[in-house]
Amino acid sequence: MSRVHSYIGLGSNLDAPREQVERAFDELARLPHSRLLARSPLYRSAPVGPPQPDYINAVAQLETTLPPLELLDELQRLEQAHQRVRREHWGPRTLDLDLLLYGEQTIDHPRLQVPHPEMPRRAFVLYPLADITPELTLPSNTPLESLLAQCPFEGLERLTSDSQHREP
Repeated sequence: MSRVHSYIGLGSNLDAPREQVERAFDELARLPHSRLLARSPLYRSAPVGPPQPDYINAVAQLETTLPPLELLDELQRLEQAHQRVRREHWGPRTLDLDLLLYGEQTIDHPRLQVPHPEMPRRAFVLYPLADITPELTLPSNTPLESLLAQCPFEGLERLTSDSQHREP
């Protein structure tokens, strides 16, 4: 299998969310057949859905040879290791890992949709993604910058200043 660049959205708003996301970056770096290439700064964002604490969000860029569903399985395994409980749609969580993009592929599977269908409307995904890959074009040939132009920064707060942390 060839190496594919994938992008993972990270979010947490329970049980020390900043530490949850930092730990998840370390765990993503240790996924089998994968390598962490870049991590965005952390952002604080208002929640989507029912009333709950603010989220800490970020995006990671991975290079992987794992097929998309195997990568999804690994991400869900990490969520479970963080005691993720799925009680309500868009409810609070210790860790949420979303497979946003998988190379140039468009995937429509009962378990996985890539590009992530909510991505164009989520500032807490688009701005961290732009921090690590500003020139990105989605599989639909939509430039990331055009999505940013339609999705205001409102409600976001950048928490870390290292705008492009790349792993060696």
